Amino acid sequence: MIKAIITVIVFAFMVLLIGTYLSPDDLRGCDISLKGKESSNLACKRVDAIVAVSGGDTDARTDEAVKLYKNGWSDLLIFSGAAADKTGPSNAKAMRKHALKKGVPDSAIVIEENSNTTQENARLSRNVFSERKISRIILVTSAYHQRRAGIEFRLAAGGNVEVINHPVAQDKQWSNWWWISPNGWWLAMSEIIKIIATYAGASR
Repeated sequence: MIKAIITVIVFAFMVLLIGTYLSPDDLRGCDISLKGKESSNLACKRVDAIVAVSGGDTDARTDEAVKLYKNGWSDLLIFSGAAADKTGPSNAKAMRKHALKKGVPDSAIVIEENSNTTQENARLSRNVFSERKISRIILVTSAYHQRRAGIEFRLAAGGNVEVINHPVAQDKQWSNWWWISPNGWWLAMSEIIKIIATYAGASR
């Protein structure tokens, strides 16, 4: 009985540790609406752009970026991602279309359409940052992907851009109950392996 209890406790701790590690949220504790407000917390201040990368539940990532935009976090949205099937419009274009339907003006959207990997999302978005003199961003992606995406964007920026992590808490692929499904474990373990590869210089 004691062994069973210890096993459950260790398992629960491991699940909590993995979930927390993969999904850093620098806006945790911030008021989601910044309209007409100032904050002494540096993480809770406006940014030059909100960047959302495609992949996984792309619509959920777009919706989260749009929510931040509408709540006053930035006047600019950047969507990054090539076409998934190579025959249709890019993911970035699809994200822009989705945002336009949500009421975001086209003038507030910039798209990067050539990236096929997280590393390319970061590297090619860096060009947009340079062109527009962007030095502070909020990065939006799925919770399981947030840690690795943040690492890639910081590496690509080389210290010139402050990257603030803010994941989609739950989407079609990931929830607080990720650990009860084989797909949840596959996503978690895949990301951990990819994070190790990123630090080893073999990222995707």
